[in-house]
Amino acid sequence: MNSYNRKCHVVIVGAGFTGLAAAYEIARENIAVTVLEKSPDIGGLASSFRTRGQQLEAFYHHWFKSDRHVMDLVNSLGCQSQLLSIPTKTGVCFRNTFFKLSSPLDVLRFKPLGLLDRVRLGLMVLKGRRVKDWRRLESVTAQEWIPKLCGRKVYEVVWAPLLRGKFGPFAQTVSAVWFWNKLLLRGGSRDRAGNEVLIYYRGGFAALLEKIAHEITSLGGTIKLQEPAEKLIVQNGCVRAVQTPQGLIEADAVIATPALPVIADLLEGNASEEYLVELRAVKYLANLCLVLELSHRLSDIYWINVLDPDFPFVGVIEHTNLVPAETYGGSHIVYLSKYLPETAELYRMEENQIFEFSLPFIERMFPRFDQAWVERYQVFRTPYAQPVVECNYSRSIPSSETPIKGLYIASMAQIYPEDRGTNYAAREGTRIGRLVTNQIRHNNPTCSRVEK
Repeated sequence: MNSYNRKCHVVIVGAGFTGLAAAYEIARENIAVTVLEKSPDIGGLASSFRTRGQQLEAFYHHWFKSDRHVMDLVNSLGCQSQLLSIPTKTGVCFRNTFFKLSSPLDVLRFKPLGLLDRVRLGLMVLKGRRVKDWRRLESVTAQEWIPKLCGRKVYEVVWAPLLRGKFGPFAQTVSAVWFWNKLLLRGGSRDRAGNEVLIYYRGGFAALLEKIAHEITSLGGTIKLQEPAEKLIVQNGCVRAVQTPQGLIEADAVIATPALPVIADLLEGNASEEYLVELRAVKYLANLCLVLELSHRLSDIYWINVLDPDFPFVGVIEHTNLVPAETYGGSHIVYLSKYLPETAELYRMEENQIFEFSLPFIERMFPRFDQAWVERYQVFRTPYAQPVVECNYSRSIPSSETPIKGLYIASMAQIYPEDRGTNYAAREGTRIGRLVTNQIRHNNPTCSRVEK
């Protein structure tokens, strides 16, 4: 039986990639760790559901070839053989017509733009990647910077609709830094011919999450599902425990990984009003995903960015153009994704209403589509899906080390200048795990797990 010196206990709030990566790092250092998760499953925004005997992400996921941090995590688990490297087709829908944009030749065939503007579109990734210091872009909006890269026409046809679809009411204030990072990612995930190559995990992201969780528990750590943190207990400026529905869990360090407003709620009454205001300063958009399981494929394109302003979703992601449909018993999996405020009418609709609302738009975009193809549909929503990266965003991000001794924050809103994603969640989880471990060792050099 394993028991622990009480002074060596770390509690982590949230069992997403960040929380699990942190717990894995801490457990490997022989320090007791408990992960609290309010949901019945691990994964956070990368959580999955079961369909056709397989685990499938509730919100579409893949990795880029340049996502080295999560690859390092996979390597440390000895799971390199589970990585699938897959050439993909990406494209856009413009006035109900599809155009592939997976290769330089595809860009030159993009008829909505004249030849010169097609060249400008193709060269903008190279021009954007020349910017080495993102701080130069902090006070510039994306809508100001993008036309300088590619011209006004390219911006209006391609990028303005995507900014509006992604950020809605915040499209005009989104920082150029956010867009710059997207150019880096896309440019860093291509083969020698310029074609995009993406990475997926065999068995789905759930298989990797379960592997991490297994390693944590094998090392003596604990993961408690459906046990939410309700309050952080602070005494004399130090975090002492976490209140859950099952009681208090004592802790000498706490790592909080939820959205910043959620962390503020956990600290209400135990932190200065000034600090709570700081935690609530970052704006967020929610996400809604309509997941269709179809008997036929919609197209041969994996990721379709929609440039038509009347279409209610920003992207149509046909997952089974990345992972074979045979994986899911021959069903074709399609995600329709929309970022929007929680108060939006679409977000608040019932599941069947969202499906019925979406059908006419699907039929218009895919004339061959027949409602009889739909074998099953589900709707997934999350309120804190996308931090709104506005100008001078770095000034809004709270430090990982908080004014409360022993309390650390590792939230996706702090991932900057990169955008949130499982690769950076793994990076931040590992980083915060090492930071906390080092500080615990410094404060208590004898801290260790005791075998009894």
